[in-house]
Amino acid sequence: VQLQTSGGGSVQAGGSLRLSCAASGLTFSSYGMGWFRQAPGKEREFVAVISWSGGSTRYADSVKGRFTISRDNAKNTVNLRMNNLKAEDTAVYYCAADYGLGLPTVSYGYDYWGQGTKVTVSS
Repeated sequence: VQLQTSGGGSVQAGGSLRLSCAASGLTFSSYGMGWFRQAPGKEREFVAVISWSGGSTRYADSVKGRFTISRDNAKNTVNLRMNNLKAEDTAVYYCAADYGLGLPTVSYGYDYWGQGTKVTVSS
């Protein structure tokens, strides 16, 4: 199983970025997909998750209304659109796959992880 994350970069506060995660080696439509992030010196934290069908989503309060998670089961990809970025969004972002019907918000609920992509937001 591979989860290839891309789309990170540097942006000024108020800007936007779109992260992508391309999955291979698994039946993508059987997995809920989540995004987590880890800032320097901090623990990894939940950002967003989308169900296997795309019909349900959950967001961390800190990103609600600014980030949007979506998926394309035909292309085996999950995306995270990040708008109105803030300095506190600076982190390495990881995508993760969870087999089944749940929407886990904790890292131990996931079976596979991508390598991470760095997002830096300057104020």
